[in-house]
Amino acid sequence: MGNNVKGTPIVKGLGFNSFGIGTNACTVDIDEENDKILRIRPFHFDEHQTPEELNAWKIEARGSTFEPGFKTLISPLSLCYKKRVYSKNRIPYPLKRVDWDPQGERNPQNRGTSGYVRISWDEACEITAAEIKRIHDQYGPASILCELDGHGETKFVHAPHGCQSRMFDLIGSYTLQTRQPDSWEGWYWGAKHIWGMDPLGQNSLQNNVIKDIAENGDAVLFWGCDVETTPLGWGGYLASRLCFWFTELGVKQIHISPDVNYTNAVHADFWIPVKPNTDAALQLAIAYTWIKEGTYDQDYLDTHSIGFENFKYYVMGGEDGVPKTPKWAEAICGVPSYTIKAFARYWAKHAVSIAHCNGGSYIRSCFAHEPARLEVALLGMQSVGKPGANQFKFIEWTLYGMESVTPLPPSSEIPNCSPAYRGWFRSFPKSFIPKTMIPEAIMNPPVSWYGHIGAGFPREDQFDGPYTFPLEGNERLHMIWSDTPCWETCWNGGNEMQEALRHESIEFIIVQHPWMENDCFFADIILPTNTKFETEDIGTDSDNGQWNVVYFERQAVKPRLESKSDMEAVGEVAKKLEKYGGIYENLYERYMGGKTCEEYIQAGFENTGAAKKMTFDEFKEKQYYAFPTKEKWEDLPVGLSQFHDDPEGHPLSTPSGKLEYYSTRLADEFPDDKERGPVPHWVDEGAGHQERQYLERGRKYPFLLVSNHPRWRVHANLDDVTWFREMEEYVKVTGPDGYKYEPVWVHPIDAGKLGLRTGDVVKLHNERGAVLGGVRVTERIMPGVVYQDHGSRVDSIVLGRGGLDRGGANNLIAPYATTSSHAFGEVTSGFLVGVEKVDVFKLAEEYPEAFNRDYDPDCGLVATARVVEGA
Repeated sequence: MGNNVKGTPIVKGLGFNSFGIGTNACTVDIDEENDKILRIRPFHFDEHQTPEELNAWKIEARGSTFEPGFKTLISPLSLCYKKRVYSKNRIPYPLKRVDWDPQGERNPQNRGTSGYVRISWDEACEITAAEIKRIHDQYGPASILCELDGHGETKFVHAPHGCQSRMFDLIGSYTLQTRQPDSWEGWYWGAKHIWGMDPLGQNSLQNNVIKDIAENGDAVLFWGCDVETTPLGWGGYLASRLCFWFTELGVKQIHISPDVNYTNAVHADFWIPVKPNTDAALQLAIAYTWIKEGTYDQDYLDTHSIGFENFKYYVMGGEDGVPKTPKWAEAICGVPSYTIKAFARYWAKHAVSIAHCNGGSYIRSCFAHEPARLEVALLGMQSVGKPGANQFKFIEWTLYGMESVTPLPPSSEIPNCSPAYRGWFRSFPKSFIPKTMIPEAIMNPPVSWYGHIGAGFPREDQFDGPYTFPLEGNERLHMIWSDTPCWETCWNGGNEMQEALRHESIEFIIVQHPWMENDCFFADIILPTNTKFETEDIGTDSDNGQWNVVYFERQAVKPRLESKSDMEAVGEVAKKLEKYGGIYENLYERYMGGKTCEEYIQAGFENTGAAKKMTFDEFKEKQYYAFPTKEKWEDLPVGLSQFHDDPEGHPLSTPSGKLEYYSTRLADEFPDDKERGPVPHWVDEGAGHQERQYLERGRKYPFLLVSNHPRWRVHANLDDVTWFREMEEYVKVTGPDGYKYEPVWVHPIDAGKLGLRTGDVVKLHNERGAVLGGVRVTERIMPGVVYQDHGSRVDSIVLGRGGLDRGGANNLIAPYATTSSHAFGEVTSGFLVGVEKVDVFKLAEEYPEAFNRDYDPDCGLVATARVVEGA
């Protein structure tokens, strides 16, 4: 660590992967002194292990060498995190909504606008226990919804994301809000039906793909992929370093996206701007060009696929009389036909791989299953699996504990500390609801759907059902317990969710969270919880791309204010329930599982190979063990090379074992589905969506909104970091009223038509509502398209359907409908909006309360904005 470093070094993981049973990332060293975090800095792998002990890897190609380095390549998202610990927006103590009386008027219609008063932990937990007992007796356990999924701090023993579900499992179950395949929607709903690839539909055979590209690849195609942004909260900057290395090697980097994103600006050799959620038209035109010019591998398709003739028939216009020519595509996607043809011809002559980072309009919009399927169709037409031609990811390199999903040299072990984990453990109660269907399930039950819709379920699960909520004989929802209170700002149809949270049927909402933000404003009781800096825990880092690590997390600082850990918060309620006897008897001890925190940590440690290398006491002293690189990693089969070389001996996980350009399962199970048929198509509109500019609705709302993962946040995390808000050029736009608005990129042509200048405040609106944003006039976005990141903190001026949000949380106005009629995914980008300049001073006169909340420009809304008593 060096003798010149002041303070006690403490190892922590600062990734935002959420479930502790998965893998964390972004390991850091924290320097602490006198109960104060001094600094956060990169973690060094070689503090206790030599390069030889780590079996340090390197990739050599074309006279150049790539090595990982011996410290974690963490991003500003990790380096700044102490600012969240000391944020002015920390919830200071337990709170109760002022006009919610469990013995009298509950006033659900006031959720989202009411203030809060200070209460004690004892009172908060007494009220919560009494409500659980009452709802159990009156309605049954399935009337309690647990919201426990989503992104946030990754912890094990003190895990958020499901402590309460463990307690409810012991006292009669609950209703589960299931985690969507949120970052993988199109792959999950579409690509699985053409090449399988469980668990998520993206290529799950990525070993040695980076080495292969370095040796054999001509180009990498970045399709809606921002390496300088999305991986930062999950793995750091190794992905960025790889892009610089590709440039050094002469591997071309071609970017297809509506925006000059941060990776595009730094690394792109060529940018193809495409309108958001129109990629399928571009892909079909590429396929048309290859078919017309005979530049695809028919011999490969004859042995590696089924149904290609059906696909070819559609592309050439046999099905609908419309050939999918480059000229046809140009009118839809905005890419000139000559560019499409030139790109198609380049691809046909070169070894091209495709890279992804998840998210964006490409994969999280209406009908997103079609571009996902079509991408695989194109890869197949150019004999995917040949040298230099694969699909790989710059993120989530050990997802689901699978060694095969890392394109870099893997470590000898992916450490699994699951015995330490105290959050939700992927058990499904009989009663569950997909996350995207929660508002409808609250306000208009019953609802039905197909599949469990949990990220990672096999392809066949999409045909199970239909499932229904509520189950026969059960009541509707009457209580919600959330430890992930960002539904309205992270999912589609947030204004509809605001309506649901104020619905009269919901009698009690409890939220536990460190910060006063987003859905917290709809809670009746709020419990303040710790950040991971305030607890002792264990963690793993397997997504940095260098070496996998298991580490002991010492407590860095004492619990701030009156906060408790998530596990402790639920435990306090369990204690209060015991007085009711019966199913609640001895509940706290049962909930704790008979172990102390340290015993859980030890159990997690002993489940890893590190226990063969050191004792638990040595582990606590050294704080980490890094697993060496796997021996003979170079011998692992490259990507899809085995399928390429021997499709019969190494089949895919589709029913036929081959690429299925025609899906017999989709044809059999959903024969009338016009939005996700057996052959990949271009879909103009469907029963739930009309989001095309050239259709009737596009005349009213003429702009397509692209909304990506933000560079300076992780979804809804980190919007209150003062260091980021100081960077006026990047993070926020200061309006004429001093409020820092979420940026909106507008092309100069559109700005001229709308009379906009940088610094103006605009309203992005449609029939679902409106959000405000600060204008940045820039050529980094296409004409006819506007850009605003998702995840900005909600600051509602008017709530619910048709509402208005000052914070720029554009998920509030995303479509209410899911991906398509039989695909129940989120739609959070690539939808239509109007753009209109607003006078914020007139708005302030119209809505004085909303414009006079306790607000700090360097932080945003602060906790005291809602605390009306006891501050």
